[in-house]
Amino acid sequence: MLGIKTENDARPSGDGWIGPAPSIEMSLPGPNAKAMIERDERCSSPSNTRDYPLVVRRALGSVVEDVDGNRFLDFAAGIAVCATGHCHPKVVEAIQQQAASLMHICGSDFYYPAMVDLVEKLVSIVPGKGAKRVLLTNSGTEAVEATMKLSRFHTGRKWIIGFHGAFHGRTMGALSLTCSKARQKEGFGPLVPMIAHVPYGDVDAIESQLFKYQMAPNEVAAIFVEALQGEGGYVVPDPSFLTGLRALCDKHGILLVCDEIQSGAGRTGKWFAYDHAGITPDITLMAKGLASGMPLGAVIAREGVMNWPPGAQGSTFGGNPICCAAALATLRLVESGFMANAAKLGEHLLSELRAIAERRKVVSNVRGLGLMCGVDIINRRTGKADPKLREKLLKAAFDRGLIMLACGDRSIRFCPPLCINETQLDVGLKLFDEALATVV
Repeated sequence: MLGIKTENDARPSGDGWIGPAPSIEMSLPGPNAKAMIERDERCSSPSNTRDYPLVVRRALGSVVEDVDGNRFLDFAAGIAVCATGHCHPKVVEAIQQQAASLMHICGSDFYYPAMVDLVEKLVSIVPGKGAKRVLLTNSGTEAVEATMKLSRFHTGRKWIIGFHGAFHGRTMGALSLTCSKARQKEGFGPLVPMIAHVPYGDVDAIESQLFKYQMAPNEVAAIFVEALQGEGGYVVPDPSFLTGLRALCDKHGILLVCDEIQSGAGRTGKWFAYDHAGITPDITLMAKGLASGMPLGAVIAREGVMNWPPGAQGSTFGGNPICCAAALATLRLVESGFMANAAKLGEHLLSELRAIAERRKVVSNVRGLGLMCGVDIINRRTGKADPKLREKLLKAAFDRGLIMLACGDRSIRFCPPLCINETQLDVGLKLFDEALATVV
């Protein structure tokens, strides 16, 4: 669809404003994008999965501009990474100032203020009484890997339990815990042993199946859970699921690890998705939105749990000074308004999606917390998942200037930057509705 322009003049702060979105001037991809894609496909790993032929030149707030000058509204935020929006001036300033004074010295070997400030801040936002300790990593996957090691070391136990639909990363340990799609594991076995999975949301299955047939509870080191399941389909569990897990772990001396890599940093309208259930895990994992696009992950654990000795875990780049500076700026922005914005606009988003679902019968099961919402795309005759329809819908939305991503086997996620305003949100929802009208 050509010539789409919306005067959605929701100007972010700063002088780098790049104009309203969407603004699509040509068939996609444009000539510059096509040339760049051809170059990439000659050299890049075939393991990369590209959702659209989108080649980004620059971005600001909730607006993305491609190399041909087309502008898009971003409802994906780099898979929930750009919490403060693209290139927020205060995050950019923090990065620039830190880069001018110290770029690297290795936090596993030495000390520097940005790292100390950040671990203190992370300790302060994680609930629970008593002292806590923080390990900084380069990514969420590394945070998962480190926590697998820590949980086995601390408890002296070997079994780890996860859930169907879970995504915790793709390195060998994290992949063993991931249970999202069979093809993600295909060809990579044998994986890390003594890891078992049960259906997400089913606490009883742990005792009635695993503890009955596979392992004794006193051999289980940890249960890893996403408080709001991400790649598995933006599944919002009943709060009793998390409270039941907490009770089960307390009963058997098992560590409860909450993977908040996609749902943390204020995305659900609270610091963490588990805050909505009122529980406190033993270990909290963060990454993605923590540093607004800079590579950073964190393991935050009770002090008594993080009791491994010097040298048990470390990282050359984990907790890099520039990444720490970006994270501190991000957390200040989230705390000062973006988390509240996520809570407020999340209610509006759910309301509008429910109205769309009433009109478009291929849309069902509207759910979410804050600005982490999902819908299912189904065949209206059979009521079953319709992956081909979902693919057509995402392409139709992209052609109109709306960036979105799938998740699970039937779902589309809505995870825009937390800085998005109501005008931009409504424009995006209108485009989503228009795209639906063209494919059903």
